[in-house]
Amino acid sequence: MPWYDLPAEQLKDYRTGTQEPADLDRWWQGRLDETRAMASEPTLTRYEAGAYAPLEVYDAEFSGAGGDRIRAWYLRPAGGPQAGVVVKFIGYGGGRGRPADHVLLPALGYALLVMDTRGQGGRWSTGATGDHADGWHAGPENANVMTRGIARPEDYYYTRLFTDAVRAVETACALTGAERLAVTGISQGGGLALAAAALVPQLVAVCHADVPFLCDIQRGITLAPEAPYTEVPEFLAQQVDLVPAALDTLRYVDCALLARRITARCLLSAGLMDTVCPPSTVFAAYNEISAGKQIAVHPFTGHDVPGAHVERQLRHLREFLA
Repeated sequence: MPWYDLPAEQLKDYRTGTQEPADLDRWWQGRLDETRAMASEPTLTRYEAGAYAPLEVYDAEFSGAGGDRIRAWYLRPAGGPQAGVVVKFIGYGGGRGRPADHVLLPALGYALLVMDTRGQGGRWSTGATGDHADGWHAGPENANVMTRGIARPEDYYYTRLFTDAVRAVETACALTGAERLAVTGISQGGGLALAAAALVPQLVAVCHADVPFLCDIQRGITLAPEAPYTEVPEFLAQQVDLVPAALDTLRYVDCALLARRITARCLLSAGLMDTVCPPSTVFAAYNEISAGKQIAVHPFTGHDVPGAHVERQLRHLREFLA
């Protein structure tokens, strides 16, 4: 894939043209307060103690948006975390998978909460959580969710998913006693990491967001040649009466706008040949972050993360997650 987006020298200064909703902070505070009022205690069930020793692995549930029970894996070193606490979010179409997919950080001394993704987990990794908003989506699916509820921000799928991400951070703090922790994810998971860092900045010390999705969304849906951004223009090409409402909804979950609230130390990555999350959309979020930040730019990488970047993340965690 050739370079198709802005030249590298323009990416450094690129800013989103989307206007932030005037009520963005108040609106999100209302969503989170509603969800916290419905929350019940998390539950932990020990999972495969013999297989994963000396790590401790738990099948976890916590209250997400609307009080829905969200599944997760909770992995920790025997005796508790020695290096810190991390919350991990999953990319589009995937679910929490198996604990074996997530053992690197616990093996290095970190406690790790891996949030399942409501209504996904039917494509490239398994999930266990439905999207219960309308009573129909009761289990994991091979689903396209970019337009689910898009006519109103209160009904939108990503409003629920961002709320789940905040509750995952709050749950991880409650389980471990951590005052601040790290969030991490790739693609959709990177967008969720940015959203959580923006919506509960007092709880997030480090944010790792690789090739993040859901940044500068109104540019993404007009530029990206591959799904999932393409779901929106395909839908609006026929649902022409919904165009103004849909574009307004997307402003409430745009991580390039939310990123202005992040106080965590951030490490992002962008691939200049990424056809899923165009590099300009990643820079749109990065350039709005005023906290300490770094970005790894991979000129010949698409929607992927090179192995060398994983080691850079490990060094970054050691340095900034005390």
